[in-house]
Amino acid sequence: MGITWLLLFQCAGESVTQLFGLPIPGPVVGMLALFVTLRSMGRVFESLSVSADGLARHLSLLFVPAGVGVMLHFARLAAEWLPIIVALVGSTVLTIAAAALTFSALMKRRQHGDEELPSAEP
Repeated sequence: MGITWLLLFQCAGESVTQLFGLPIPGPVVGMLALFVTLRSMGRVFESLSVSADGLARHLSLLFVPAGVGVMLHFARLAAEWLPIIVALVGSTVLTIAAAALTFSALMKRRQHGDEELPSAEP
């Protein structure tokens, strides 16, 4: 039953993306909807937890198609290696900077005692 919920939210995300012409992948929208739903419920169903754990345990198998795609387009990657490297390095640096700034802001907020930060426990 848990895999059914995962697929339903993925399908809903695909539908929303297609309906509104969003530039975001449907599974990402579906995962966000699932997250919001689970947070509002305050718990995760056992069947959903078991299905998600099973998929996570075999997550490495999901990278096989990506690896095949890289090898299929190897000539294009070889021709456009510089912009790819610049994009990868640039996005990595921006991500690290954003995480550091967020962490710093949250630590200042906690030290000043402005507001109690929510705990990670449900």
